[in-house]
Amino acid sequence: MSSTNKTDTSDNQPLDKSLEKSNKTNEFGTQPLAKLLSKQAIPASIGILVMAIYGIVDTIFVGHWVGKYAIGAITVVMPIQFLMSSVGMAIGVGGSSIISRAFGEGKQEKANHTFANMVSLTVAFALLFYIGGSLYMEEILLLFGTAGNITAPATAYFDILLYGVPFLTIAMMTNSVIRAEGYPKISMIVLIIPAVINVVLDPILIVYFDMGIEGAAWATTVSFIACALYTIVFFFSTRSKLNFKAKQMIWKAKIIQEIGSIGSITLVRQGAISILAIVLNNSLVEYGGDIALSVYGIVNRIAMFAFFPILGVTQGFLPIVGFNYGAKLFQRVSDIISLSIKWATIMAFIIFVLIMIFTEYIVMIFTADTSLIEGATFAMRWIFAATPLVAINMLMSGYYQAVGKVMPALFLSLSKQIIFLVPLVLILPLFWGLDGIWYSFVFADVFTALVSYYFYRVVKQKIADNLAKRSLTQA
Repeated sequence: MSSTNKTDTSDNQPLDKSLEKSNKTNEFGTQPLAKLLSKQAIPASIGILVMAIYGIVDTIFVGHWVGKYAIGAITVVMPIQFLMSSVGMAIGVGGSSIISRAFGEGKQEKANHTFANMVSLTVAFALLFYIGGSLYMEEILLLFGTAGNITAPATAYFDILLYGVPFLTIAMMTNSVIRAEGYPKISMIVLIIPAVINVVLDPILIVYFDMGIEGAAWATTVSFIACALYTIVFFFSTRSKLNFKAKQMIWKAKIIQEIGSIGSITLVRQGAISILAIVLNNSLVEYGGDIALSVYGIVNRIAMFAFFPILGVTQGFLPIVGFNYGAKLFQRVSDIISLSIKWATIMAFIIFVLIMIFTEYIVMIFTADTSLIEGATFAMRWIFAATPLVAINMLMSGYYQAVGKVMPALFLSLSKQIIFLVPLVLILPLFWGLDGIWYSFVFADVFTALVSYYFYRVVKQKIADNLAKRSLTQA
């Protein structure tokens, strides 16, 4: 039996026995890691899966009942939506890292004060995004590649979606905290709510009421509002261990700085995706026209679905690492890294095989347009060609973020999208045209995996050194 299933060594004992009785999160330092990772990762995976299904269903309805250019419109708006919501996600991940370590150290008041600052910070940014998006809508859409036949549906979609963005920002922040508190199933429900509402409302609004792209936008907006309200109800319930006074919502420089430094990793990662989207969308239009945007829109939706188990493992991995690192249980930290990479890589390989076998059939779910089917089939095979290598980058970036190491996490987060993919998207089409854009993804995944493996070796060596020093001290 591997060391991941042992709980009787000194490294695997909680630091404070009294904490175990009162703090649910202490199971992060005591339960067998395989069981714990399953408990955290499965609900996260289900939540991400349901959200991905919503994205697929949304695209299917738009593709069949609105038109191929509407798929391109959603493709343009999606990274803008992600960029805005990523601020809430960044605040949530940054603050949750502090909260997880505070729980590991038994510092409840620090956790409460951190959450209070997270709430006020998120609300401020949510309002700012709504105002900014409303005032500069045309300029934002142009920047992200809106052109030709895509302009009108993209504007109509984004105009309505802006009403839901502040609520999405709040939901993304609070969901990270819910997971840090040790409620993976509640976190899963948070992700499921908008997906279910969207799947229900899409056929009603798009097909029955014939609202077209506006119907898709309203379905998404209503789902964001419902999601945020559910998380708010959770924190007013007795299940949450976090509570704070109004005066704690006044920003404290030290807390805001730490939230910002750790959360900036998520923000930069999402920002990098948006920068990539700007470069990619404009390159797609230049080398392939409006139809190329719709091709990538289909492939991108499939990617959101395909990677759900890897993302789920990564989400489940974060609070486990954060707690055990804070509690100085370094053997458990080492074991959870190895276990998570093993699980995620196996899943990535299975995804790769399935996509390579059923590529064309998957694309045909979204559209009956021959040109879209042909283009998306070719693009998808190249974009997913190095899928088995993606897991190590996600997990190593997550590790550094969970333990509060900003610079390596930031570098790993930027490595694929900014350091490798953006330059490749600009250079390779000069030689191979539109096909060069699809080839760029393969090279970027390979280079990123090599860099991430180097960091993995460094982390494992440092943990081994810490354990060796502890053994000498105890001797």
